[in-house]
Amino acid sequence: MQKVLTAEEMREVDRLTTEKYGIPSILLMENAAHAVARIITEKLGGSIAGKSVLVLCGKGNNGGDGAALARILWTLGADVTAHLFGKIEETKSDAEINFQILEKLDVDNQEFLPAILFEEYEKASDWQKQNFASELIIVDALFGTGLSKKIEGQLETVLTRIYGLQKNDEKFIISLDIPSGLSADSFEQIGVNIKADLTVTFTAPKLANVFPPAANFNGELRIANIGSPYELIENSPSRTFVAEKEDAQNWLNKTRVKTDSYKKTRGTALIIAGSKNYSGAAILAANACFAVGAGMVSVGVPESVREIVAAKVLDEIITRAFPETKGGAFTKSAAGEVLKLSGKINVVALGCGLTSDDESTRSFVCEVIKSRKTPVVIDADGLNALAPFDLEGSEKLPLILTPHIGEFQRLLGTKEDIKDRIKTAREFSQKHNVILVLKGERSLIAAPSGEVVINPTGNAGISRAGSGDTLTGIITGFLAQMYGIEEANLKNTFKTVVAALYVAGLAGDIAARKFNKRLMSASNVVGCLAEAFQELEEV
Repeated sequence: MQKVLTAEEMREVDRLTTEKYGIPSILLMENAAHAVARIITEKLGGSIAGKSVLVLCGKGNNGGDGAALARILWTLGADVTAHLFGKIEETKSDAEINFQILEKLDVDNQEFLPAILFEEYEKASDWQKQNFASELIIVDALFGTGLSKKIEGQLETVLTRIYGLQKNDEKFIISLDIPSGLSADSFEQIGVNIKADLTVTFTAPKLANVFPPAANFNGELRIANIGSPYELIENSPSRTFVAEKEDAQNWLNKTRVKTDSYKKTRGTALIIAGSKNYSGAAILAANACFAVGAGMVSVGVPESVREIVAAKVLDEIITRAFPETKGGAFTKSAAGEVLKLSGKINVVALGCGLTSDDESTRSFVCEVIKSRKTPVVIDADGLNALAPFDLEGSEKLPLILTPHIGEFQRLLGTKEDIKDRIKTAREFSQKHNVILVLKGERSLIAAPSGEVVINPTGNAGISRAGSGDTLTGIITGFLAQMYGIEEANLKNTFKTVVAALYVAGLAGDIAARKFNKRLMSASNVVGCLAEAFQELEEV
């Protein structure tokens, strides 16, 4: 997991890098410029020679990064034009030094204009305006992480024009640190901003880099290490993270199949799901649970749908029938049987397709949760039956709640929009001592410790029926495998859920490439799990 830093936390890391470790700030700026140059060169197939590049620079350190980058790209043979929106004497410190270097360079090439071309776009010459419109690569180094209010005036016009150039022509726009116009600490837009094709952020991601809707303007995100010691990032007070490939790889390595493995050490799971009208939910959840590697999976359903479910789940899955209401849903009297069976199971999943209309079914859910003998994953109608939520999880018997935003509102007992999902998820998890998976455009995993992880994988193609059931099965299957080799606790449960979401999202991304986002289904995601595992396990 990689920490997500605020603008202030990032400034503190930069300050300590210089003061504690003696690394000059101008060296960090130079390292940042070289990192971006390498990425641009890589994107262009290994050479930037002869390419046209327009670098738009503000007066702050972000502009200084751009000035250093302009110099480096020019030395690599690119035709570079650098625009400073201001005057060199208005810049400070490291940025001023880099702009002065550009001014002094003796370059006999009109494509590269050191120093200042214009203060305001509207005052530029016709040649300059044409030059602005014709560049193939535009580097946005106007504003960095210090912006906190919307851009207005001439620069707002420039940002709007850049967006138009990208929309209508084959322009490739690269933002340094963050697309100009966004606030680093906000996931919302604050005004007009650049929509980048690629954003290179330095040292650590910021909230606007990784959480939508702001993150949707970053394009591809690359995180460049520019020389700050890792311990400074580790010691920063941030409790917000973004999941990484290594999180899933570490989990896979820890739960790898050994020569002495057998079904019990691979983990056992019980899926309590389905009802007369929603038998498919039980099938999807159970099949997904087994598909991710759980050693033994049982699915418990109401008596009237047992044959339907048994006919459609994988042959290896055990199907069990339980007492039901007249409407074909679990009845309160089934709780005792479920609890007895769960005593021999590593993890239980509860809720997919249960329905929560009948009081007897709601009582069944409450009894299973309150008297649980194992960790429990709760989804869908299991959550609705417990809303508003007033229970508490525990260290040895963790509760893992997986609501979408509507279900989360019901758990909170409110109909009001949730303005800050990260903050609200963190507070809920801490209050109830549960692990919360808040599903959405970028799903969140919150722990009672206050940590919140943003999952970067997945896409809108999963926004179809059955995706929630499938995810519940995947999470349960991952937990079964972890609990097959370790006693349950909140720490290993949290890490396992983070890995599960990363893998599920990766399988969804593979499915989108293979089947198209419009056409892909929850079953397609399960079918792509093997490819996701293979991709992660490749050295």
